[in-house]
Amino acid sequence: MRVSLIIPAYNESEGVSQTTQALAPVLARLRERYETEIVFVDDGSTDTTARQLEEVYRDDAGVRIVPHGVNRGLGAALRTGFAHAGGDIVVTTDFDGTYAFSNIPALIQKLLDDGVDIVTASPYHPEGRVEGVPGYRLLFSFGASLLYRLLVRWGVHTWTALFRAYRRPVIEAISFESDDFLAGTELLVKALRAGFAISEFPTILRVRTFGQSSIKIARVTRAHLKFQLRILWATLTGKKSL
Repeated sequence: MRVSLIIPAYNESEGVSQTTQALAPVLARLRERYETEIVFVDDGSTDTTARQLEEVYRDDAGVRIVPHGVNRGLGAALRTGFAHAGGDIVVTTDFDGTYAFSNIPALIQKLLDDGVDIVTASPYHPEGRVEGVPGYRLLFSFGASLLYRLLVRWGVHTWTALFRAYRRPVIEAISFESDDFLAGTELLVKALRAGFAISEFPTILRVRTFGQSSIKIARVTRAHLKFQLRILWATLTGKKSL
């Protein structure tokens, strides 16, 4: 069994040391069971993110830093990561560890145990929780997830998390257009509409402890609203594609 971790990064130089230290025991644990690689996608960083990563992993052939010449957005970084990932299971996660890297083995195990195609982190699940995240961020994320529950599937509580595990057929079969933070939600919605099975992984969403998020709430909110209107129109007209 091969596992690929895809970690997009944009101007994260302040947290490279913290992130790589947190990843080290997780990578060692995964490699005890699986052939494991990490694909960092440096999305046009203008700081020293890529250089620091290259220094840390210069002797590890299982870690690659794939560069974008300019900042292209989270969705584009995910597509690049998927294109370079060779795993039977592909895990995506935030660089800043707002979902604990230590949960990655459990995320993968749930995928295997439940026999599903996708496992997604779910802080809004009744057994999950949120710690320290600003209220305006929660209002956006929780509100968006509530609308997706109404439009797509009520039993899925969280729709905006990047922290997920996918079986390879999902990323090979499902394409997504978004270049920004809508991408993960677009991928999840299209995968469910295509019949792929999902489980939620109740977990804790924590506030970022270094750097500054690049998410632009107003812009991402507009993108989600437009996508939700597309879903509603497809539902009302019986269209299968979005």
